[in-house]
Amino acid sequence: MRNVIVLQHIQSPYNMDNHLKRLKLSVVPPLLLIFTMTAIEFLKQTLSLDSTVLALHPRQTDGIAGIVTHVMLHSSWRHLAVNSLPLLCLGWCIFYFYKDWAYAILGTTWVLTGILTFIIGRDAWHLGASGLIYGLFSFTFFSGVVNGTKPMIGASLLAVFLYGGMVWGITPYFVKGDVSWEGHLSGFISGMVATLLFHGKSSFAKEAKPQYDDAADEALYEEWVASLNPRPADADKKGENDSKEDAEAKES
Repeated sequence: MRNVIVLQHIQSPYNMDNHLKRLKLSVVPPLLLIFTMTAIEFLKQTLSLDSTVLALHPRQTDGIAGIVTHVMLHSSWRHLAVNSLPLLCLGWCIFYFYKDWAYAILGTTWVLTGILTFIIGRDAWHLGASGLIYGLFSFTFFSGVVNGTKPMIGASLLAVFLYGGMVWGITPYFVKGDVSWEGHLSGFISGMVATLLFHGKSSFAKEAKPQYDDAADEALYEEWVASLNPRPADADKKGENDSKEDAEAKES
């Protein structure tokens, strides 16, 4: 096939207006989640409710509901404040790069973190969003490495730069005794599992990998050549008739 460069206007998937709109919309879901957590903490503090209400208690029937609800509960305003910023940043990454699958990824990481903590956690009440944060961090890092597109690798490196130090929190040797390292480890594992489950689902990765069709390119080339050398239909017929006459003359 001949090498032909065709110049034409193509609407980029990274159109700046769409890009900015997507950036703004991606921050809304994690903001709403943080707002809900804040409202719950306000009610808990105002009504003097026990912090262990609906928290997770491993291997105990009264703590099963906490598999889902423990993420929304915090022991204090300081606990909530510490979790809010990383939850906002990492949640934004998930909703930006995986806009069509973000809720599925968030839900999978959320529930799986609770289930694993319920299985491996020590005999105590576990609450807070840190396990989910570890899950989102793990997913952001590993999905960026696996997908291999430059923007997602950039997000992966940014996550490591901002929150890479969290990795020490998945062992009992670098955290305080009242910190659930089991929840952190469960979240980290959940993020890895979610990476496998949702591999290749990023709309950003799909946009960054255009598909090429050789047959379509060949047809485009032929059409381009024909446009440079237009031949009337009657000229083609005349050529065919001349060819037939020449052939008959040779036979005679």
